[in-house]
Amino acid sequence: MFGDAMIDDSVIAPMHAIAAQDADPAIVAAEAKLRAAQLSADVVTLGALIADDLLFTGPDGELASEADDLAAHGSGVVRFREHKPEELRVRKVGADVAIAALRARLSVEVNGQLSSGTYRYTRVWARGEDGAWRVAGGHVSQIGG
Repeated sequence: MFGDAMIDDSVIAPMHAIAAQDADPAIVAAEAKLRAAQLSADVVTLGALIADDLLFTGPDGELASEADDLAAHGSGVVRFREHKPEELRVRKVGADVAIAALRARLSVEVNGQLSSGTYRYTRVWARGEDGAWRVAGGHVSQIGG
């Protein structure tokens, strides 16, 4: 269960399959829901999973906000074509903060240019006053190239 919504097992199963044994189930579910929203360009779900004050560094080194991310997905500037998770590690930092490190094989179209490769996301998840986990910060970079 993530927040008040149930997540279909077909969405969570790929993330649980590659998660380290001690990974917090709530963060695994949040990562699974984020992956599904990226693949479907679901800006409503992305908006619910991303903190309003997000600080995220993309593979080009540019800093992006929640508004930037939602606009890129909503306009079609960014389209995830493939997102195959390979490894997920989660470290809790207190009751309301967790750091997730996800390695995934991605194919992403940005401004009509397709890029494929293996990438590592580092995300900081923070639990808000409403009890929901949201990405507050992070970084993504390509591995080996």
